[in-house]
Amino acid sequence: LEEMRALYERNQADVSEAKAGRTDLIFLIRFRHCCLLRNQRCLLAYLYDRLLRIRALRWEYGSVLPNTIQFHMSAEEVEWFNRYKKSLATYMKSVGGEEGLDLTQDIKPPKSLYIEVRCLRDHGEFEIDDGTTILLKKNSQHFLPRWKCEQLIRQGILEHVLS
Repeated sequence: LEEMRALYERNQADVSEAKAGRTDLIFLIRFRHCCLLRNQRCLLAYLYDRLLRIRALRWEYGSVLPNTIQFHMSAEEVEWFNRYKKSLATYMKSVGGEEGLDLTQDIKPPKSLYIEVRCLRDHGEFEIDDGTTILLKKNSQHFLPRWKCEQLIRQGILEHVLS
């Protein structure tokens, strides 16, 4: 951005001189202008790539990002993530009937509806749809519906035990 600002200021000074009659500066002005446009395209491509990566984080980690990832985001990126999160939640509530449809679950088709999971850290009580509450303590193993625990697996609270 500093380079772009310097190019712009030099162009402004040379444009004033070119208007006064120095036509030899026109090619230099055009060259700097092309440099500015190239730098602008590079910046926009970089920002768009970061935006796509932040959007993918919502699908990978859910609505709460780990602090290690959020630390590397600017305030504007965190704001964009929160707006995207709210927009996605609104859409998911609008489809799928009363409860809505969680599109972030079952990104890959499940092989079975229930999976065995091991708790990696204390999480507290966890309620299943039938009203049963399970205490998720470190190193405890449970047989739970896949769609209820996928989010906790992504957050690193549970791990899928492969038998």
